[in-house]
Amino acid sequence: MEQVILLITSAVSLIVGAFLGYLARQSIAKRDHRALETKVQKRIDYAKKRSKEIVLEAKEKYNQMIEAAKKETEEKNEELFKREKFLLKRENSLDEKFSDYEKKEKMFNQKVKRLKEIKEEVDEMKDRAESELMKISGFSKEEAREELYKTIEREYETDVLERINRLEKEGEERYLTRAKEILSSVIQKYSSGQVQDLTTTNVNLPDDDIKGRIIGKEGRNIKTLEKLTGVEVVVDDTPGTVIISSFDPTRRQIAKIALEKLIFDGRIQPARIEEMVERAEEEVSEQIKKAGEGAIYETGIIDLDPKVVNLLGRLHFRSSYGQNVLSHSLEVSFLAEAIAAEVGADTSVCKKAGLLHDIGKALDHQVEGSHVDIGMKVLQKFEVEENAINAMKSHHEEYPYESVESVIVQTADAISGGRPGARKDTLENYLKRLGELEGVANSFSGVERSYAIQAGREIRVFVKPEEINDLEAKKMARMMADKIQEELRYPGEIKVTLIRESRIVDYAK
Repeated sequence: MEQVILLITSAVSLIVGAFLGYLARQSIAKRDHRALETKVQKRIDYAKKRSKEIVLEAKEKYNQMIEAAKKETEEKNEELFKREKFLLKRENSLDEKFSDYEKKEKMFNQKVKRLKEIKEEVDEMKDRAESELMKISGFSKEEAREELYKTIEREYETDVLERINRLEKEGEERYLTRAKEILSSVIQKYSSGQVQDLTTTNVNLPDDDIKGRIIGKEGRNIKTLEKLTGVEVVVDDTPGTVIISSFDPTRRQIAKIALEKLIFDGRIQPARIEEMVERAEEEVSEQIKKAGEGAIYETGIIDLDPKVVNLLGRLHFRSSYGQNVLSHSLEVSFLAEAIAAEVGADTSVCKKAGLLHDIGKALDHQVEGSHVDIGMKVLQKFEVEENAINAMKSHHEEYPYESVESVIVQTADAISGGRPGARKDTLENYLKRLGELEGVANSFSGVERSYAIQAGREIRVFVKPEEINDLEAKKMARMMADKIQEELRYPGEIKVTLIRESRIVDYAK
């Protein structure tokens, strides 16, 4: 029984406790709800207050912007008003100027019209005067003009001729003086030693006993050497020397090098000679290459094909009248450049054309044609610029001059070849050239006698005064110079001096 009571008591206590807990929880919840509502209300009040402040600030900024816009609009309107006023003033000024222009144009047209009327009146008066003159003189206008010219020519012919001759003489003297100044200046700027090439080369021997070994049994060694090199080896009584003779410097150089190697080696026999000649040829080829590169380095021309440079090197072993062709080409190059600088021509073209003007001589014994034509073909093949080819092709006057650079290269070539001591000639060729020069002079009718002087640099011709007058003598000198230029080949220039003199002799008895 007690247990039932205890259970009932516990159940009632539990129910009462649960109810009290529910009531307590409801009380706490109501209190929290009132606190939250209070916070929310505070936030709402703050938001309303802040929104009112923002609206007031926005209204204030709006009013400020409206005021600024009104002020800016007023300023722009004022500026537009000023511009409109200025344009109106400008328009009025232009209207006034246009009105003045119309007045001036009208006056000008009136003056032009009046001038045309005056011109027509003058032309009519001129025509009437010419008609009256033609009636009085009996000549037409053209006939009267022709008669006037003839009268002036008759009266002033002597004066005109004298004036023309004086002007020609003064101009010729002035240009000759200037040309001499330029050439003398250029020659002074570049001076080089003149070393003539010989057709023989000496090879020194350690002793005369080796001459027999050079000749060999029945002359087989010397014959082999001459056959392989194309030279003539002269072994005579000259002590300690063997002479190599050939007009080809390249062959002489190969033979000299080969013979020196054989003498140093000591074994002189046909097979060894052939081997040494091959080595000498290789050595000469290397010398040719270095000579060409040296010419390019000295002139500063670096845009040439290597094969053209090699051909330049071959000119080192080529001579013309005893003058080394490569040295001559370098000299012409520098002289042409200096002359071009003096007269205002293209210095680079003149320098290159001067260096390459004799390039054809490196192949003239292998290719048919003159060295000028061969050189042109070589330069065209290796795409050397056309202006340089045109400048070099006229240096022997085989082609007409196409530019001032052509004349400059020809002049530089003549200076280099015509220097005293630059070239030499054999006595036979020298006498032949003088004979040909006198023969050209004597071929003219009326020539009494002629003399080639100054080593062929001048020809003096005496004519018969009873057959040739002064005017004909002047023409003959010109024709003689032209014929010499066309038919003969010579370095430099030849002066033609024609002399016509009358000697009257009488005796008093």
